[in-house]
Amino acid sequence: MIRSQKFWIAVCAVIFAASAVWCILVLTGSHGNTVTVKQDGRVIFTLDLSKETDREFTVEYEGRKNIIEISGGRIRMKAADCPDHVCVNTGWLTANIPIVCLPNKLVIEYAEPDTGLDATAG
Repeated sequence: MIRSQKFWIAVCAVIFAASAVWCILVLTGSHGNTVTVKQDGRVIFTLDLSKETDREFTVEYEGRKNIIEISGGRIRMKAADCPDHVCVNTGWLTANIPIVCLPNKLVIEYAEPDTGLDATAG
């Protein structure tokens, strides 16, 4: 192999490695420990997962129930009375993928960090 080929292979390897690291950082995202549970667009719970004890609680909507589990500083939808169970199959909450139960209008997501900026600033 000639020297220039080795150089370009090394450059490509470095670019690939840097891209992989960047993807991991973006996918894991930086978030705090604060989670909001919203139903029909309204925040019904704001939870700090670092301070919560392991527990389960139920949220009801028009006679249907969602069971939310907090364990080890994580949160998930453990069970739901919805037909497709997409929310249950989502698993534990991650930084970039909220847990959504459309039939019961329930969303669990990390709270937006407070940047101190006002969107109406002029």
